[in-house]
Amino acid sequence: MEDVHEILTVFKSEFPELYEGIEASGRALHQHGGPLDARVRTLLKVAISAASHHQRALETHVVAARESGIPEAEIMHSLLLVIPTCGFPTFMEAYSTYKNM
Repeated sequence: MEDVHEILTVFKSEFPELYEGIEASGRALHQHGGPLDARVRTLLKVAISAASHHQRALETHVVAARESGIPEAEIMHSLLLVIPTCGFPTFMEAYSTYKNM
């Protein structure tokens, strides 16, 4: 996937070895972290980013979800599931990011 945010491209060029370590850790978590399939992991990342108020991460994970063919209805459902635990205002912040992409 192409970098969604230019600042990540800058970081990767300034700290290539550090970034590779971060990427290797992420790959290990995905490949050996447990039984969840790629689709579920991607939707979880959307919800976790929304719940954590990490708008850049949310944008990145929504793009990844779309590129992997996950239907918009499933992406939206993962955002709606933020409401019971994190509240409506947190959801609305994420929803605004999602709708403005």
